[in-house]
Formats: sequence, structure tokens, C-alpha cells
Amino acid sequence: MTNLGLYFAKKSINRSDVSRKTGISKTRLSELSNNIKTQLKVKELYLISLAIDEDPCELLNEVCKDLKLPKEC
Repeated sequence: MTNLGLYFAKKSINRSDVSRKTGISKTRLSELSNNIKTQLKVKELYLISLAIDEDPCELLNEVCKDLKLPKEC
């Protein structure tokens, strides 16, 4: 499961509602929630944040919490 999927589960967010509000298909939301190789587009993140009444920066921080800059040599 992806960080977005974990966020949806933690907040009990209904993907069908998000799909209806954003126009992002349920299939795409499932891919974004379950497949770590699926790339989330900024436009999708922004629409999702609007649909769930969440600050886009907060959602971005949650989704990208595992990203780190590489160590310098």
C-alpha cells in the first residue's frame, strides 16, 4: 500500500466520493493507493486535497514523507 492509500485508510476516506468530486477514476485512485510504482501527479494531489478538505501541503507532506535528499560524498 502507498502512503496515499495509508492516508485514505487512516482518515477513513471514501475513494468513491473522491472519484465523484475530482473526476479521477476509481481505478486510478486504487492504483495510486495500492501500487507503489504508480506516480501521483501534482494535479491529482491538489484535486484530492480539495475533495477531502485538506491543505494540499499537508497531504503532500504525508504522501512524500519517505523522500530524502541523497547524502553528499
